Order: sequence, then C-alpha cells, then structure tokens
Amino acid sequence: MSQAIFNSDRAPEAVGPYPHARRIGSLLFLSGIGPRERNQKKIPGVEQDETGNIISYDIETQCHAVFRNIRYILEDAGSHWNNIVDITVFLTDMKEDFPTFNRIYTEYFTENKPCRTTVEVSRLPTQIAIELKCIATIGALPCP
Repeated sequence: MSQAIFNSDRAPEAVGPYPHARRIGSLLFLSGIGPRERNQKKIPGVEQDETGNIISYDIETQCHAVFRNIRYILEDAGSHWNNIVDITVFLTDMKEDFPTFNRIYTEYFTENKPCRTTVEVSRLPTQIAIELKCIATIGALPCP
C-alpha cells in the first residue's frame, strides 16, 4: 500500500512534530488544521493584550482561514475539496460559535456532504477558537 507524507508551502507551519497530511493508499488524513497563517504570529480574527491573553476573537474570520488552509493542503497533496469524506470540528465555545460555524460550513459544502462530528474542547494548542481534522480521498476509491 502506498504511503506518503505531505507538507504544504502555503498552509501554516505545524505547532508540533507532525505533517500537514499523510496518504495511505487512496486516503489522505489531515492533521488538525487551524486558522493561523504561514510565517505569521498574529492569528486571523484574534485580538490579544500585551501579555498575549485573548481580548476578543472573530469566529467567522477564523472559519474562513481554516477552510482556506485545508484547501491549500488538499490541493498540494493532490486531492480536492470535493474529496473530503469526513470532518472532525473542534470549537472552544460551542454555544457562541456553533451557529456561525454551521452557517459558514454550508457555504463551503454545497455539493459535497462529508460526515461531520463537532465537539467542544476547553483549549487548543495555540490561541485559536477552531480546528478541523479531515479525511479525504485521492483518486477513485475501490468499489466494495
């Protein structure tokens, strides 16, 4: 079974020792992807005080940034947005952010309807409010 590791030159650098994605056969597994931008310290949509504490954040801005980063990784690994088959969503504030996330999600997934799980977490590795983990196909899946 073919295997490969992928790192996108357009997506933000990983915050740990892992690749952006790994291909096993015809499946592409993306690591958790957040809204950060490559070579930038400032997180899109996040306002911090002088000590680095979050003053406010814009979940809409972060959602669009996450989807852009996922698209970069998919394309650079040889896949496509419509090849996503499963998504796990991590939100730090389900009550406040889920309605906005869900509205934006429907803008991005008009034709493709991947399976999805959304969970609330108390914190993510950096000062972000959302992270997505995806599974996509590369090429055609074998028939059952």
